Amino acid sequence: MLTAKGQATRDRIVTAASELMFERGVAGTSTEDVQAAAGVSTSQIYHYFRDKKALVRAVIAHQTEVVVGHQEALLAELDSIASLRAWADAIVQIQQGLGCKGGCPIGSLGAEVAEHDAEARADVKNGFERWERAIRDGLHSMRDKGELSREADPERLAVALLATLQGGLAMTQVRRDTVVLEIALDQAIDHIETFTR
Repeated sequence: MLTAKGQATRDRIVTAASELMFERGVAGTSTEDVQAAAGVSTSQIYHYFRDKKALVRAVIAHQTEVVVGHQEALLAELDSIASLRAWADAIVQIQQGLGCKGGCPIGSLGAEVAEHDAEARADVKNGFERWERAIRDGLHSMRDKGELSREADPERLAVALLATLQGGLAMTQVRRDTVVLEIALDQAIDHIETFTR
């Protein structure tokens, strides 16, 4: 168990690594870069993380909490198609605020680690499953309240919506605009709207 000071130091390292890896990617971020950004010594980094792979896994956990934790709060309040569109609008606004740089913090990490780090890939997979579950639970809630018909399948709709979102975020990063993301989310939600009563 870490002391309060130790936890604060570890958190500072993970936050610095998360910001650098979001901007530069995993391969473009060295432990020396993290050390300088966090204002810690090399020994402090290796005190909390046995190697860069362990640090990357901590970054994945951090980004999952930041991104999905925020999404869970929004998705838990779904009660209408209008609230679903408000959720989509919030995602678009976040991308616009970032200048359409970086893509999805979780998806970008996943693309880098999937083929060479099985543990990190599993962590990203778990993050996506948590996000999918949050979307699914929100859609279930809409169906339970009668906003969606019984024919709606929240499991399949959640998979489709998350996949649409990830593709839209990737294209937003490359195009440096949110046009494709907005169109893709609108079309996905239009499909969900066909299940409204």
